[in-house]
Amino acid sequence: QVQLVESGGGLVQAGGSLRLSCAASGRTFGSRAMGWFRQATEKEREFVAAIGRSGGSTSYADSVKGRFTISRDNAKNTVFLQMNFLKPEDTAVYYCAAAKLTYFYAVSAKSAYDYWGQGTQVTVSS
Repeated sequence: QVQLVESGGGLVQAGGSLRLSCAASGRTFGSRAMGWFRQATEKEREFVAAIGRSGGSTSYADSVKGRFTISRDNAKNTVFLQMNFLKPEDTAVYYCAAAKLTYFYAVSAKSAYDYWGQGTQVTVSS
């Protein structure tokens, strides 16, 4: 069992930055790839970024490449999403997710994840 708690969301102006954190409970954090997804109002939940178990493998959606950075601290059971140069279209609820134990590297498919956090709202004003 893994419990995930996101924090760090809020309201920011376009061009600004936010850093999301996801604290994980349980003993398997270091054995799981982790990901961030987001869901805007009336839209499907979409992949944002993922990181492999060791942190050496990362993957990003094209829409955030060069602006967002995912990282993890396995000693603290925490994964981060640094978001720079935010745009109004980044407005969404952001979810942290833990991948199934069979995945070592970063993975973008929602079906690869079996634990999800409750989400944190990010609002970017123009």
